[in-house]
Amino acid sequence: MDNLFTIIRQNRKELYHFLKNTPKEELFKIPKGFNNNIWWNIAHVVVTEQKLIYGLSGLPLNISQDLVAKYQKGTSPKENPNDEEFELIKTLLFSLPEKTEKDYKAGLFSSFKPYMTTPKVPLNNVDDAIAFNIFHEGLHLGSILALARAVKN
Repeated sequence: MDNLFTIIRQNRKELYHFLKNTPKEELFKIPKGFNNNIWWNIAHVVVTEQKLIYGLSGLPLNISQDLVAKYQKGTSPKENPNDEEFELIKTLLFSLPEKTEKDYKAGLFSSFKPYMTTPKVPLNNVDDAIAFNIFHEGLHLGSILALARAVKN
């Protein structure tokens, strides 16, 4: 399991690289043929990790309901974030997986509500949710790479 948390941290470094090195106008641009932007994909990853791991375990999320409402599955960008939200997501990219790993090692995830994901991957326990979260984050990193190319054109 330690390696799964290492993979999450590495992916989050990649996402942070986009936040730090991409001009905001490119982060927030929705290119033709897309329904979201680089920013939304990064914020969505933050929210989804919480919903999959804490939410399905019956535990409170470590993010606000406002972030959930803006970036959960089924949403799309409505407005650009303010500076406070932008900085918050940058911080949460790293602090949330650290907390998840600590809580996992402490045995906090003792119950779990089984869930069928959109790509038809069943999640039956928190280990499944953590593994699926990595797959999910990889999908969104791929989307971000495509968006990054599209906003440059």
